[in-house]
Amino acid sequence: MKKVSLKQVAPFLILAIVAVASLFIPSLPLFNDGGKYSAADIGWIIVATALVFLMTPGLAFFYGGMVHRKNVLSTMMKSVVAAGIVSVLWVLVGFSLCFGEDVGGLGIIGNPGTFLFFKDVASGAPWSLAPTIPLTLFALFQLMFAIITPGLVVGAVAERIRFTAYTLFIVLFSLLVYAPLAHWSWHPEGFLFKWGVLDFAGGTVVHISAGCAALAGALVLKRRQSHIQNKEIPPANIPYVLIGTGLLWFGWFGFNAGSAVGATALSVSAFATTNTAAAAAGLSWMFFDVLRGKKPSVLGFCIGAVVGLVAITPAAGFVAIPQSIFIGVVAAIISNIAVYYKQKSTLDDTLDVFPCHGLGGMVGMLMTGFFATKTVNSAGNDGWFYGNASFFFTQLKAMAIVVAYSFIVSYLIFKFISFILPLRVTAEEEELGLDESQHNEKYMQGTLLVKGENGKLVEKEAEL
Repeated sequence: MKKVSLKQVAPFLILAIVAVASLFIPSLPLFNDGGKYSAADIGWIIVATALVFLMTPGLAFFYGGMVHRKNVLSTMMKSVVAAGIVSVLWVLVGFSLCFGEDVGGLGIIGNPGTFLFFKDVASGAPWSLAPTIPLTLFALFQLMFAIITPGLVVGAVAERIRFTAYTLFIVLFSLLVYAPLAHWSWHPEGFLFKWGVLDFAGGTVVHISAGCAALAGALVLKRRQSHIQNKEIPPANIPYVLIGTGLLWFGWFGFNAGSAVGATALSVSAFATTNTAAAAAGLSWMFFDVLRGKKPSVLGFCIGAVVGLVAITPAAGFVAIPQSIFIGVVAAIISNIAVYYKQKSTLDDTLDVFPCHGLGGMVGMLMTGFFATKTVNSAGNDGWFYGNASFFFTQLKAMAIVVAYSFIVSYLIFKFISFILPLRVTAEEEELGLDESQHNEKYMQGTLLVKGENGKLVEKEAEL
């Protein structure tokens, strides 16, 4: 039997300890006060939760289709494995850190013991801001956001980061970046929440944090050999990108409309703004490419649509439907220009995560400060466009804090991992491809008929 190192044993050992510890958590009866729950709200949020989960494989297709064919599976795997890691971590301490009792009244982080191993979640009263659905359902809905966030970072570090190092990044990022930001923004005691900062569905918590972490990762990992040599890498499978975009767009309806945490008029409005912004942004990116002398492309429309979805996320439940067109168009143009200048720089953000998700989230947060209106959501605020300039600057100040925190902590996380684990694959492994070197798998393989030494046709295995 092949000898294994402590580093290889550690992940399984940690999971085994967690599994055994879970046996000692007492089972409690469900909180079942029929007078507090709404069947319609429960039904819709269950569907929305499933829709948001669908975004994770959608993201895997979206990213997997754009990398080199020798790195398709490794890229997809890093997105999908977050569903496993974050789900267990969420039950253990993640939900507590985000939505547990505020520690010290500072609005920084939740008490990890509040819902340790989901203690009192099934038996607890509903979340204060989602009173018509069980706390367990609210926790599961929020889990799906926590799953996809580290998955977004994959696109920036694709084709060169080790799988083991990335799994550790998922854990540390979830605990040290995602959890504090979620607590600041979405917990009633969070300091950004108390400031009146608005983030309807995660433009700040999800997209800005992931975009800044992506930038940090690209800087720490440095450039791929193909990037240094200025080699053009053709996308492995553009239809995968189209499928991924469709799944993301479809799932995003749960992402944004579900954030109304009820089957209400607000969820309908958020659904409409989400679709409108995505449509406008896809067209904006494609037509702007044509304006610059390019041909309209599948990739252009797909990337633009995703940028529009990112930008409308913080604003979806606070802005009116017509303004969502403007938000989508502007966000796509800004990200398109950012990608253009990034390509001329030495920054190797493989799939443009920072220009699309980071900047898209920033644009969305500022557009919320500009176009939010109490006419759409009385629990929100009026933006600068409606005469309230102070709210815009509140959003701006919060954005600066989130950008700085996300980038600095993520940079330190990548640096820390590089001290204890090899962060980057070797030059030989990079040349071979991460599918084979990290997972011993191939994206596609088959046989070719070639002429042998005697002139006869023989079968030869070939990667397609």
